[in-house]
Amino acid sequence: MNLIFALPLLLQGFIIAIDEFYFHYHRGLPPWERIGHPLDSLSLLCCYLFVLLAQATETNILIYAALSCLSCIFVTKDEFVHTGLCSKGENWLHALLFILHPICLYSIYRFWIKAEFQNLLLIQTGLIFSFMIYQFVFWQFFKREIK
Repeated sequence: MNLIFALPLLLQGFIIAIDEFYFHYHRGLPPWERIGHPLDSLSLLCCYLFVLLAQATETNILIYAALSCLSCIFVTKDEFVHTGLCSKGENWLHALLFILHPICLYSIYRFWIKAEFQNLLLIQTGLIFSFMIYQFVFWQFFKREIK
């Protein structure tokens, strides 16, 4: 039954892939987004790393809640830029991601406090780390132009 909490994580990954490999490739990214998007991934990665490295104590749960809130706020930082650059479809996709972000963080919390699906958390952490490195390297060194 708790495996249902993995569905938002899978959906988030699928939507991020569409955003990255369709919308971002189509329009290119300005300098702010080339830096900002890997930082978004880093804000989520911090949440994953925390649950993998810390025990679910009362204090650590509060720390995780703070990290999660900061990540939820941080990922919205580019919306001022996106409003003028993105198509309606990409903006709608971003809205879905903003809805999913706290749901995914809650799913991670559930897995953490119940000590379930640790391998899934490890895999997700590796995927997010790899995606963050890809975002930085690809957009900084290989595909810089805006169409």
